[in-house]
Amino acid sequence: MALGAIDAGSQISSEAPTLHKTEDGAPGKPGPASKTLPPTGFATATAPPLIQRAAGPSLFESADRIEGDTLERIRTDITPTCTRCKLHTARKQIVFGVGNPRAQLVFVGEGPGRDEDEQGEPFVGRAGKLLTQMIEAMSLKREDVYICNVVKCRPPENRLPEKDEIATCSPFLLRQLGVIGPKVICCLGACSAQTLLETTQGISRFRGEWFDFRGAKLIATYHPAYLLRNPAAKGEVWKDLQKVMAYLGLQPKRR
Repeated sequence: MALGAIDAGSQISSEAPTLHKTEDGAPGKPGPASKTLPPTGFATATAPPLIQRAAGPSLFESADRIEGDTLERIRTDITPTCTRCKLHTARKQIVFGVGNPRAQLVFVGEGPGRDEDEQGEPFVGRAGKLLTQMIEAMSLKREDVYICNVVKCRPPENRLPEKDEIATCSPFLLRQLGVIGPKVICCLGACSAQTLLETTQGISRFRGEWFDFRGAKLIATYHPAYLLRNPAAKGEVWKDLQKVMAYLGLQPKRR
């Protein structure tokens, strides 16, 4: 599929994924093959020297799983009038998330922008339109995946969320991921990747690598807004998306 946003000329590797064995010797779940990754087929979020944890308590310590949790319960717990952090002072509405509540693939961005704040839905502006093209190039529709952000309120002037804002709001993201139970989490940009992997390293250090994350596989790629400013990086993002497609058994959309 020819896209102005994605270099679709690349093809998914024809190399067959390796089958990893479980403890009882039975074939396990197929994973993406890579010459640079350990025999398991995936790097782990704790494997040095790629990821170095930020100092301080783990984000997950405040996000224990809640039995019987649902997306609706999480939305209710946040409340439309949330004042937990300073972002509430300028936002118009909470931007919770949208998509298939049982999606195999979840995209996680950093926070809502102006258009998202106006419409109450993540990724609906220019970057959102590009994300939609990326999803469609994977032979999916927006309603097939789930899309959400680290923080639910728009940061002023579209700045990056600050540490205290992330610490306050990200437990709701972890609950969302726990309820949905995706096979793959695709972090869009450094903020979401650094938050979930608990690292301060730049995204270029680990973009396109696989990590284990709470029963799912996590991969990070560049944010669509970055691609709007740096079109030359679109080919790299398409390579990352191809890895996701190969893992989920998807074929690229035909032209």
